Amino acid sequence: MPETQSREKIGFLRMIGADLRLVPAKPYRDPGNYVHVSRRLSEENGWVWANQFDNLANREGHRATTAQEIWQQMGGRIDAFTCACGTGGTLAGTALGLHDAAKRDGVKAPQIVLADPEGSGLYGWVKNGDLSVEGSSITEGIGQSRVTGNLEGAPIDDAERIPDPEALDVIYGLLGEEGLSVGGSSGINVAAAIRTARRLGPGHRIVTILADGGARYESKLFNPAFLQEKNLPVAPWLMAGTEG
Repeated sequence: MPETQSREKIGFLRMIGADLRLVPAKPYRDPGNYVHVSRRLSEENGWVWANQFDNLANREGHRATTAQEIWQQMGGRIDAFTCACGTGGTLAGTALGLHDAAKRDGVKAPQIVLADPEGSGLYGWVKNGDLSVEGSSITEGIGQSRVTGNLEGAPIDDAERIPDPEALDVIYGLLGEEGLSVGGSSGINVAAAIRTARRLGPGHRIVTILADGGARYESKLFNPAFLQEKNLPVAPWLMAGTEG
């Protein structure tokens, strides 16, 4: 795992007895990238390497389950689906499954919108056919500098690039107004869903995924000192706890 991940994630894995190897955060093209390190470790030790980024069993699982659950629960009435990408399995598999269901039922398939943080190249890949990058993000586990095996061939119609301040506003809004404690991936997803809903207009039905919980990011998303150091917004109730 990259050593830049939240201390809550690292602590949880160690708590349950995982043999966790922390490595410097390096781009995929670098041999020291955690994906390459994990592959080498598996080969050296005879371990099973899940290869979650390029193993198509990832997206096929979502195609067979997540997409069908969404279709059934929404009664086949979906105008758009938004989701961020780490491995790409959730977005690609759900998109493929929703297209399967729409074709089977003889209705129009929903728009598929890739939600991307700043610092990732996937927005540029969808919009311009390249992996151009702008800015950076404190989000973890999403965003890519490459097109993974799971993403190849996925029916993606559009993309939204969400800056951290917008995602944080959504995260704090979900907690304060809806009682939902979510993490960065969910904030990006919902922010993209809101943008898509505004673009399509009233009466449309947008689906997204709440992919992570806020407890994994207490030391970052809910840490006033960390956020102020990054010049990012802080929830009012967090600031109240630091006054006096």
